[in-house]
Amino acid sequence: MNVILKFLMTDSAVAKEFGLFVIRVCIGLIFIRHGFPKITSTGEWHWLGSQMANLGITFAPMFWGFAAASAEFFGGIALAVGFCTRIACVFMAFGMFVAVVYHIKKGDPWGYISHPLALMVVFIGLMIAGGGKLSLDYYLRG
Repeated sequence: MNVILKFLMTDSAVAKEFGLFVIRVCIGLIFIRHGFPKITSTGEWHWLGSQMANLGITFAPMFWGFAAASAEFFGGIALAVGFCTRIACVFMAFGMFVAVVYHIKKGDPWGYISHPLALMVVFIGLMIAGGGKLSLDYYLRG
């Protein structure tokens, strides 16, 4: 128990890197699971892409839907392994922005808006922080 408390109370670089790793991997795995049904079902793409109309973009909903499904699924994979973390987070944050706008325009209560908003903030934070030392990005940079 002392070891756990000591680890939790430390302000070391190792603890920060491990915390970043846990956030990145767990959110990545969640998005892989969340995006898999979307990337494997073209029926989802039209509905997903049509949400861009909330931003005034009404052309090519299948393209935008595929892009959104790809951002979730492949972005989740990239996030989990820490490959191109910042780039993946740009696309994932944008997807969450579209979801926030969708829920606001639909008139949904705060509980529906806060979830994609919180994830958007996480992705923005990961864009800033990067993948950390426990990522493929770090090892590929040498």
